[in-house]
Amino acid sequence: MEKNRTRIKICGLSRIEDIAVANELLPDYIGFVFWERSKRNVTKAEAAELKRNLDKNIKAVGVFVDAEIDYIADLINCGIIDVAQLHGSESEAYIKRLRDRLANDIGTAPVRIIKAFNVNKMTSFEEAESSSADYIMLDSGKGTGVTHDWFRLKCLTRPYFLAGGLGPENVSEAIKVLQPFAVDVSSGVETDGVKDADKMRAFVENVTKKRS
Repeated sequence: MEKNRTRIKICGLSRIEDIAVANELLPDYIGFVFWERSKRNVTKAEAAELKRNLDKNIKAVGVFVDAEIDYIADLINCGIIDVAQLHGSESEAYIKRLRDRLANDIGTAPVRIIKAFNVNKMTSFEEAESSSADYIMLDSGKGTGVTHDWFRLKCLTRPYFLAGGLGPENVSEAIKVLQPFAVDVSSGVETDGVKDADKMRAFVENVTKKRS
């Protein structure tokens, strides 16, 4: 894997058809949303079926909002997700408890943790920069599909996932401006609230063209 290339995460997959397109495109990550207030929410059983059909080279990320730690650990131990993305008000203490819980589970491989931060609610990036999560994500909310001020992020020294309002039409510019570790898309590759295969292909193509 090229050290400096921008990774791709396509979030909010909920149908077998979405998985089939992901297997064709081979993004680095896909996301399953485990939050009942989201229209993209999936159950454990639904996610398990989707994961069984997912290419083994793609990491499955579980997206959570202040979820019970035991619930996250169960999804990891069942092999349904490979990465935990925390998209609520989870504290440093919460992240430590999650790590400790996973470390105590016999046979659990090291699991990466992504902590999401809402750029529009931050006056500085100190909390994000110092987070003990493996990765941080800079977003404009929980799946709002709204773009934030990219230029505010140019002061960051830590690699990050860029999310919020990205789509095929602007992802190349985002990479040009910020060179993020990864780009994350959900509503930007949907039509009428459903993943659109053509938009997914265009998004991946525009990322790969930019990084080639």
